[in-house]
Parts: sequence; structure tokens; C-alpha cells
Amino acid sequence: MSAEIVRWGVLGPGSIARAFATGLRSASGARLEAVASRTRERADAFGEQFGVPRRHVGYEALADDPEVDIVYIATPHPFHYENMLLCLERGKPVVCEKPFTINAAQADTVIRTARERGLFAMEGMWTRFFPLMGRLREVFAGGAIGEGVLLQADFGFRGGFDPRGRLFDPALGGGSLLDVGVYPVSLASMLFGRPDRVTGLACMGVTGVDEVAAIALGYPGDRLALLASAVRANTAQDASLTGTEGRVRVESPWWRPSAMTLWSGDEERRIEEPFAGNGFNYEAEEAMRCLREGRTESAVLPLEETLAVMRTMDALRAGWGLRYPGE
Repeated sequence: MSAEIVRWGVLGPGSIARAFATGLRSASGARLEAVASRTRERADAFGEQFGVPRRHVGYEALADDPEVDIVYIATPHPFHYENMLLCLERGKPVVCEKPFTINAAQADTVIRTARERGLFAMEGMWTRFFPLMGRLREVFAGGAIGEGVLLQADFGFRGGFDPRGRLFDPALGGGSLLDVGVYPVSLASMLFGRPDRVTGLACMGVTGVDEVAAIALGYPGDRLALLASAVRANTAQDASLTGTEGRVRVESPWWRPSAMTLWSGDEERRIEEPFAGNGFNYEAEEAMRCLREGRTESAVLPLEETLAVMRTMDALRAGWGLRYPGE
């Protein structure tokens, strides 16, 4: 694909879809062409808000729309699997909001389907694509802090308790791990790779999902990651990477990063990378770059890494005895 304008479709017009659509306005070469909802009312409301010309009732209509080049999937966690397969089987590339799927088995099936059909697929872990994350990777790879030995990162917020809401209902993939814990787990993956030791503790709420979690991951080369997530408490939302010769701290909220402080030897330096738009534009631009270059996955967030992150979260949930309906 080499078209100057990439035409996007949004599947599921919820709050995260609105954030993505807002970000798309700042993405060069992007046009929001279509939206699909299960109801006409919601499709039209989204379409009116963002000036979307094509409004579908039913996801199949979007997957079959010849005027759409790529689909952003923004439905609740348990529906990512079937929604991605629908689009891929109809020939549509996809970007799917994190977490990619509920578990690694689902992720593996989606990845194999995308590869068999030669179609682009990517997890919408938007944090990975911010300019500051690129600088963090450069600092780490360049040895400014020596050998990385310890990552500490957390993401927690206090959500209003609703046993039937997506944060607390097992049927909707509730709990802190899939909703916000995936962020620090993915950050650890970006810096340290795949863990060879996975352990953690969770405070299980009355609905049976993890409301607060503490995670320890071990990596080859004597590297450790200490991570935390919560949907019942506000955490500092800091990230700090310590090495043998220094450290770097990404300022809160680290998952929407714009500045970090580097301590290297006797030097202390603040590094700023202000971002354009609301940040979702960067993952959209990466997906469009890949489409234009004929790539079927992103080197910034490869599919095998997404699969590895899902396997890490599977291992954590297994230790907590947390299984979702249908698993």
C-alpha cells in the first residue's frame, strides 16, 4: 500500500475509541472514514462528533467496507479476539487496543491468522510509540546508565466500584492486570525482553478479579522488574530504571511520557520530549508507515513481543487462580 491517505475504521465507539479518533486528527495522512457499532444511535453519535461519513450497524459491515484500509478495534477486552479475527478474515489489517487478547492462546491464533493472510496487525500499546520512549530506548542501549539491573514501575488508579463494569466483572476481563498492569509489563518487555521467572501477589476483590497486584519478574543477566497495578488505589505512576552506572526516572505519568531525568556518573540531566496531539497519533502513524512500506508488523512492537507479554500475564493469573469465563 502506498496511498497518501490511509482510511481508518473504528470498531466499537466507546471512550477509548473517542480518544483514538481525537489523536487521529493529529496524525499526518490519516482519515477517519468509518465507524461500526451494534446500534444505530451510537454509530451516529460517534459519527456526528468526529465527522465520520460511513456509519455501520454491525461489525461485519465495517469489515466488508471497501473504503476502509485499516481497522482500530476498541471493544472491551474479551471481544478483541473475535473482532480481530473477523477483520483479518475479511482482509482488513488491524490495530487492537491493549490488551491484545484475554490470553496467549487467543493472541497466538490471531497472529497466525494475520501471518497466513499477509496482513498487518499490531497491539495498540500507545505508550510504546511516544517520542520519549524512543529516547529511553536510546539511553538504555547506549550504556549511559551501564548495565540495567532494576526496573520499578507502577500504574494504578481508583475506579468507582461497579460489579458489572468492565474493571470488576470477570466476564469483561476485569481486574488491574489486563487493564493497567499490561503497561508496566510491556515496559519491562521493551527494556529487558522475555522474563524467565514470573511471580506476583494479588488482592482479589469480591467479584473475583485482581484489584491490586504486585509483580516481580526475573530476566537473564540478573535483571529484575518490580511492578504494580491497581484499580482500587491511586499509585505514583512513576517508572525508574537503575543501572550499574546510573539511573533514569520517567516522570509521572510515565505511561503518557514527556520528560525524564538521567543520572549518569556525576551528571544529572532532564530530557524533554513534548508530544503532539493526545499521543494516540503516534501509534496510528506507526501503523500507517508499516502499511505504506508493505510491512505486516511493527519493529517497535513486534507480534512475538505482544505474545510474550500475554504469556507473562497468563503465568501471573495462573498463580492467582484467576480464570475468565470461557477460558
